[in-house]
Formats: sequence, C-alpha cells, structure tokens
Amino acid sequence: MSKGWCWQRVEATFPENQMKSIFRAFDTNGDGKLSRKELKVCFKSCGLRFAGFGAWRAIRRVDANGDGMIGEDEIDELIKYVSKWGIIVTP
Repeated sequence: MSKGWCWQRVEATFPENQMKSIFRAFDTNGDGKLSRKELKVCFKSCGLRFAGFGAWRAIRRVDANGDGMIGEDEIDELIKYVSKWGIIVTP
C-alpha cells in the first residue's frame, strides 16, 4: 500500500508556448499573475484531482518572490512543476 497523496496523472503533451498560453488564459483579472483561485480553475479544467490542493502546492513551490501568486517570471518554474504530474511540455 502506498503512502501519501495519490495524484491523478494527466497524460497530455503540450508545446511550451501553448502551455504558457493556457496558463495566461486563466488569468481572469488580467493582472499578469495567477492567483491560487485562478490556478485551481486551470488545474480543474486540465482534469487534475485535488485541484485546490495542487494550486496551493504549486504556489508554495514556485512562488519565488513570496507574493502568493505566479508571475510571468515564474511561469517556467510552474511548467517544470506540473510536468511531474504527467503533463509533458515540449520546446
């Protein structure tokens, strides 16, 4: 029996620029940053289980400046982080 959280792996391949566009599309207020709520909606639409928890974890792992949001300069790290969940990003 495995321990810890069991993430649903999403088998999908996206070019890097398309993945960035997907994240930008969920920036509903247009401030150039993804809030936890916006990230949760994005993850849910991608079919990830526990999207709220995933959004919280992603922000904790990726948010370099500590503002609680994912900015344009942190998108590349977000892409690396979500690739652990089975989302393959190609150059």
